[in-house]
Amino acid sequence: MALADSLVTWVHLICSSIWVGGSIFIGVVLVPVLKSYTKTLEELVALMVKVGRRFNKITVPAFGILIATGIYNSRGFIGDPGSLLDTTYGMILLTKIILVIATVGTYVVHVRLLNADMERKIMSGQSGNVYVQSIRTKIIVLGEIIVVLSIAILLLAALLDGGV
Repeated sequence: MALADSLVTWVHLICSSIWVGGSIFIGVVLVPVLKSYTKTLEELVALMVKVGRRFNKITVPAFGILIATGIYNSRGFIGDPGSLLDTTYGMILLTKIILVIATVGTYVVHVRLLNADMERKIMSGQSGNVYVQSIRTKIIVLGEIIVVLSIAILLLAALLDGGV
């Protein structure tokens, strides 16, 4: 059982690295580089849409696996959910669960913001600059919220691993 638990934790850490590391890479490295290679805001947003769609192909499954392995790792509380409120570990885990739900909700809004019709307009250059700027601002804010929530979740995971 210890080997299975270790493998599940390892998979959880890999998927966390993909989700959080990838998100931070996009915001801190990729966007600034793309800004220097694109001529217009529309071109930058179109590239970011392409990157986001490709990124989602990797991160959505990773996030799903994160949730599944997280449930596995917290299986001791499934039989006694009341204990989430009775211990420090349980309270931290409950906070982590709430932040994961908030992350999922924010991510869904982030993805739905770029529905197929809106994506076609951006990719074809049919959207006006004000429109692109508005969408870009919303995407950036939602992306930043997701990164901050994800980093907070990592902190809580470290506290749980440390036995707090």
